[in-house]
Amino acid sequence: MNKSELVEKLAERAKITKKRAEQVVNLVFDQMTQALKRGERIEIRGFGSFTSKSYDAYTGRNPRTGETIHVPAKRLPFFKVGKELKERVDYPPGMAPRPDRPLLPRDDEDGDGNSNAGDDGEQNGAGGLATA
Repeated sequence: MNKSELVEKLAERAKITKKRAEQVVNLVFDQMTQALKRGERIEIRGFGSFTSKSYDAYTGRNPRTGETIHVPAKRLPFFKVGKELKERVDYPPGMAPRPDRPLLPRDDEDGDGNSNAGDDGEQNGAGGLATA
């Protein structure tokens, strides 16, 4: 989805003109950009959070010529996906989780009903630890 498709969807769902929908989208993006410029964190519950990360200057190398170049310090936007969005994308409503992708790591990886934590697969009486 690109910006113009977002504007169209907003206009349809909110029953407003495309021009008005574009103003709303631009306002949201502009406010988010300004907040990131000020170093503020943006959190949208159920969606994710935006921050701006600072990177120090460093000496780099042009891969084509091998020439040494100075790369100035910079700040870049960073997005961290929220738990709810992650789950919605991976497991849409009405669909069961895929068996090969459990929601949480399983301790019982071999399916025998026993936890495999600390189990190296050997039954050596040392609690899963090999002895010499």
